[in-house]
Amino acid sequence: MKRFSVFSVSLFLFAASFWACDDTPTEIPVTVRRLEKEIFAAKSPDELTALFQKNPFLKSYFGAGAEVSDSLIVSQLYTNVSSQQLQQFNQSLAQQFGDLNSIQTQLQRAFGAIKASYPDFKPPQVMTAVTGFMGRDLYVSDSLIIIGLDYFGGPKATYRPQVYDYQLRRFQAEYIVPSVLFLMASRYNKINKNDNTLLADMTWYGKGYEFVKYVLPDTPDSLVIGYSGQQLTDVYASQEDIWAYFLDRKLLYQTRDAEKERFLGERPSTVEISQYCPGSIARWVGWRIVSKYVQETKPSLAELMANENARVLLESSKYRGRPDEE
Repeated sequence: MKRFSVFSVSLFLFAASFWACDDTPTEIPVTVRRLEKEIFAAKSPDELTALFQKNPFLKSYFGAGAEVSDSLIVSQLYTNVSSQQLQQFNQSLAQQFGDLNSIQTQLQRAFGAIKASYPDFKPPQVMTAVTGFMGRDLYVSDSLIIIGLDYFGGPKATYRPQVYDYQLRRFQAEYIVPSVLFLMASRYNKINKNDNTLLADMTWYGKGYEFVKYVLPDTPDSLVIGYSGQQLTDVYASQEDIWAYFLDRKLLYQTRDAEKERFLGERPSTVEISQYCPGSIARWVGWRIVSKYVQETKPSLAELMANENARVLLESSKYRGRPDEE
């Protein structure tokens, strides 16, 4: 094992979930609309145009601003779906994902848990799409979720999204629902807009990850944060060194965007700490702080997400960079 800690650790335990759930929430039925079937059924650009007119949200899914005409999107999309290569890719994705039972089941459970914590929650519509990577990988709003299946074919897929190699791991089917839930958490995840510290950003991410673990507790930590199992093992074993680095360099209350991005942003590694320390390490540390806060104070999900005081979260967590068993 490539450990970057100076300490020898022979035993690793994944962080346990400290949420107390007395009852299993009632699942909320989820129906998935297969937009890719409607898109590939279009026999002309005019039919695609009609689809856009009936579904104005599509422009948002394609990330197009008001200055971009529907005709430009339709023209490129029709070229894509007319391609034999993309048609074959779409067929392979249809076989791979089947009836989307796993995604439906996970969302039904998660939506039920959200409803239990937020009674006014109205489940968003859920749709899938295949566009030849024209649309987004995930589009999430209060009322709509669109999953770009072409992004999540995995390592054996004919085509993969054009991202860096270290980012490709999370573009697999099992990452879809945890990623969707993290984006949904933003609706409830309060942050003090006057607090521009790295700590505030860290705990915001940490609360988002805890939201995912609360509403779908069986989700492996690796799928929540996007680290491999080995990376999780390493950072957990090395967290005293990581925490010491943050304290020694007074990073927690750093407000410079460029400095914060070095520890929050996606990178192959956080070389300032070690070549083996994964990128976005501040997000993981933020999750450790919030996880310890939950363990110490046992808030409800709504109470946790409403807490925008990063300093209180840190102090009440009693986090000192140590593994839970210590």
